Amino acid sequence: MSTLVPTNAFGAEVLAHLDAQLASGRRLLAHVLGQSRAIREKDVATVLVQLEEIQAEMERRAGLEQERARLLTRAGQALGVPAYVVTLDAMGQLLGDAMAAAARERSGELRGLLEEIAREHRANRALMKQELAFLDHLMRQLGAGGDETGGYGVDAMPASASRQPYLPVGRAAADAPTSSALRALDLQA
Repeated sequence: MSTLVPTNAFGAEVLAHLDAQLASGRRLLAHVLGQSRAIREKDVATVLVQLEEIQAEMERRAGLEQERARLLTRAGQALGVPAYVVTLDAMGQLLGDAMAAAARERSGELRGLLEEIAREHRANRALMKQELAFLDHLMRQLGAGGDETGGYGVDAMPASASRQPYLPVGRAAADAPTSSALRALDLQA
């Protein structure tokens, strides 16, 4: 048997807003988890696509935050207090018991969802930092002695390597420079 929730226009707006926040949070979590999978699989294209989706969702969330501020302002006016001091419990006075309980339930779910998103995002940042540190290490090995900032530029490459725009393969590989910097990716059998 379902509990009937009394309707009032403000309460309906608050519940609809919380539902929109939950839907946005679920989309955001899906993108953060997709990004995590892509990072682990070293799928750069998907990492970038997920990043774009995360940014788009964050822009939509900015609109939701404006709506939240509007609802808090209306509640504050009705309660005779500034919007920044309005809590969900105080807002409950305007919603009625059943709607207030529904709002608290949705708010708790939203807090849990946002905590999960933050946790996964921190994990993704750590994974990306680890991957970039490995890439930096490889680039330093390739640019040994040339550049202390990572060896990403042509100027950072050893003089012998900068004259050759590619790593030689086959017979030409035997004639290639044999510095330890280039041995990090040695293709000789």
